[in-house]
Amino acid sequence: MAPRRNKVASDEKNYPATPLKGVNRALHVLEYIAIRPGRAIDIAEAMDLSWATLHRTLQQLEQGGFLKRDPETNQYRIGPRMWFIGATYVANHRVLEIARPYVEAAVKTKGITVQLVEKSGRQSVVLLSSHSDEEITKAAYGYHFPLHTGSKGLVLLAFSGEDFINEYLGSGLEALTPRTQTDPDELRKTLEEIRERQYAITIADVQLHTASMAAPVFDRNSNVVACICFVARKSAMENVERRDQLLEKLLETAQSTSIALGWRPELAAKMRAG
Repeated sequence: MAPRRNKVASDEKNYPATPLKGVNRALHVLEYIAIRPGRAIDIAEAMDLSWATLHRTLQQLEQGGFLKRDPETNQYRIGPRMWFIGATYVANHRVLEIARPYVEAAVKTKGITVQLVEKSGRQSVVLLSSHSDEEITKAAYGYHFPLHTGSKGLVLLAFSGEDFINEYLGSGLEALTPRTQTDPDELRKTLEEIRERQYAITIADVQLHTASMAAPVFDRNSNVVACICFVARKSAMENVERRDQLLEKLLETAQSTSIALGWRPELAAKMRAG
């Protein structure tokens, strides 16, 4: 599905009305292209930048290896220098290091893909993806999805700050499939339910043939730092017995990862009780 050509948003708010300058502008351009590779003319229109200003920024980023331009399509994409920076981030990621053995243990369950996912701005980003006996989804490391799509995004959105949630839900939401929730009022109810039960299940809202479930990963201060996500075929999630089996394994994996990060469930329960 082609993305809508509306103004995109940065981490916590829409792009400022004042002109973007220097490093700030370059970072916003990189962020936009990471989500939506495209031609210069389309990027300039979406970001409300003049052609001359954007062209100069793109040239500098391309010369530095941060962007690459496809000579056949003229589309700009993230370049090798950004890959190096991203790889360094992952190599030094404490949550990823601690979660890896739990993800690898969970993937022994047949018929699922297990992912470790974190929130980055308005996106859920896959840090680690491991397949079992079959490839359910091609979403590997670095794949990103809007926060209102998929169980992983909904979990991460549900445990975000209230101001961020209000801004996000008020910014206009794109449907990836006919089953993607886009109504802000309905989404608020869904997020409340997720916070209460501490997991989410979605069916066919990202791809029509898949479904997923996700549960939050907490740190020692009971902050949600990531989530564990199981992706399976739609038919598996529609089978109640199979879904319950997967949910039990999911919650066990997320809780084990959280405890390894220093989370204390008994203390968290006391805090929720007031």
